[in-house]
Amino acid sequence: MISIRPAIATDVKAMILLIKELALYEKAPEQVINTEDEMLKEGFGEHPLFKAFIAENETGIIGMALCYQAYSTWKGMYIYLDDLIVTESARKSGAGTLLFEAVYNYSKTLNANQLRWHVLDWNEPAISFYKKYPCTFDEEWITCKVEKENL
Repeated sequence: MISIRPAIATDVKAMILLIKELALYEKAPEQVINTEDEMLKEGFGEHPLFKAFIAENETGIIGMALCYQAYSTWKGMYIYLDDLIVTESARKSGAGTLLFEAVYNYSKTLNANQLRWHVLDWNEPAISFYKKYPCTFDEEWITCKVEKENL
């Protein structure tokens, strides 16, 4: 049986392992620069920057969804789902659906005007997963970023 709960500080070690597993899957393990200490401070300190939900079964933590509040001048407050990760051995168990629904319900609880996320264009399993929901896939917008070393 899978249960979903809010993440707590002692989950950070497992959360980092899930993040690193996702980075391997996405062929970018060298891009993970976040640390346990940073995640503890930034997510569970005095002014938390994110909310996370944990999926677990009898074997332990098998997934997580991490989101945060953001603001759009056009849409107002929205929730950004940064990552939804289920460990490879637990995929197709329903954990992803339960995690997504936790973020969806959290968004509704906050009366958010939108729930937003990104998905890689080659990640067909994730795209198929999200197509089960009443979402749109935006072909117009390009993600832009400036990395830390250029700030």
